[in-house]
Amino acid sequence: MTVTNWEYARLEYRAAGTFGSDKFMDWTATFYHPGGTLRWGTDERFDDLRHLNRAGAAGWQAYDRAAIHVINEPHRLHGVTYSMRRAVP
Repeated sequence: MTVTNWEYARLEYRAAGTFGSDKFMDWTATFYHPGGTLRWGTDERFDDLRHLNRAGAAGWQAYDRAAIHVINEPHRLHGVTYSMRRAVP
């Protein structure tokens, strides 16, 4: 029987509020992994697929997604966190 050892990471995609007046239109991608924290940039619109493809190219698999909404605010997406893993060679 073969046992796979995994290392884990997290991709946080959050509303940034750095371009223009609507703070829910700008998104910052931050990748947390065993080697440290990487800022993957800020997008002027929600476009997490580019960042998920970047992680996938490095061997990471997304296995969970959690959306974050602000309570007592209009129903807008505040952030998305992707849990990721990849096999340790």
